[in-house]
Amino acid sequence: MNVSNPVIVQSRALRLLQPGQVNEVWLNHEMPEHHIVVEPTIGSICHADLRYFTGQRRPEALARKLPMALIHEGIGRVAESRTERFHAGERVIIVPNWPGHALEGIRPEECCASCRSGKGDNYCERGRFLGSGTDGIAQSRIVVPADCLIKVPDDVPDEIAVLAELCSVSYQALGREASNLKNAKVAVFGDGPVGYLTAAVLYHVFGVSRDKLLVFGAIPEKLDNFKFAQTALVQHYDFDKGQTFDIAVECTGGKFSESAINQCIDILSPGGKLILMGVTEDRVPINTRDVLEKGITMTGSSRSSSADYIPVVKAMRSKEFQETLSRLLPDHYHEIKGAEDFTKAMEETAAHRGWKKTVLSFDWHSSHV
Repeated sequence: MNVSNPVIVQSRALRLLQPGQVNEVWLNHEMPEHHIVVEPTIGSICHADLRYFTGQRRPEALARKLPMALIHEGIGRVAESRTERFHAGERVIIVPNWPGHALEGIRPEECCASCRSGKGDNYCERGRFLGSGTDGIAQSRIVVPADCLIKVPDDVPDEIAVLAELCSVSYQALGREASNLKNAKVAVFGDGPVGYLTAAVLYHVFGVSRDKLLVFGAIPEKLDNFKFAQTALVQHYDFDKGQTFDIAVECTGGKFSESAINQCIDILSPGGKLILMGVTEDRVPINTRDVLEKGITMTGSSRSSSADYIPVVKAMRSKEFQETLSRLLPDHYHEIKGAEDFTKAMEETAAHRGWKKTVLSFDWHSSHV
């Protein structure tokens, strides 16, 4: 990286200083040659953002990571490029996971031990993740490694593209079992956005048919949205006498992690695969006896890399997939012109955690005084 005469990009950031307090500050970003300046246009709020905003992270994590601009799910337009790969005005998806080799413009083999061993960008020892110790998308200009941007096809609307990050996380987790999914019976636990998009990716991207896909949830109105899958209410299902599955995906997280994980174990066939995607701050007791007796393999996954976006964005060009994804979109977006708007959107989302995503429309050019 040549820093003798660095290009400096100024950005107006909406930074969380402490839980509940967002201030507007100016940041100076250096722009290396292999980076792109992006103006974020649309973002969406994740439960991870809410955990920071409401102070539900452990105190030591908050002390280490704040102050910080939130939001890691988002898209924008190229404002300035120092590479022929991208041009001003192009719509792009911002990949929040920045491995060290992308940041430094080197090959993965030249990065860290995890990258050299091929473990993947999720485990890079020199990487950064937006909105998790590194300022996120809630700022007027963000300088992004070129390898961490994905062009949005002309036939994919902004409101669909903003869901790419969540879909890519599901793709990363499921991709480890890609060779088995065509013939597998799959159960998904969780009727929230993560469960919905995971089931949608199974159906629309991996081709798991409706008759082999069962989604468990607790609220009938939420399960009604899963038109592409069979559904069942956990409180009415007999886990001792019901059917068995080859793969189970836990997407509940929080206080329901324990019951969901153990129900996954109950219904898995011998040699079954359990994929953990739900996030909880607490330790979760699980039925290890059945894990051992059945020979169940458990894997965890919570992030994705640029490569996971390619098949997801390709699938997003399908009108059928777009229709499925649109069910998660709200009737109105929150227009964000400054810290007050952003705080209000976070507070409303924290107070009323509905099924649909909260979408933020950034307006960096209006007066924010």
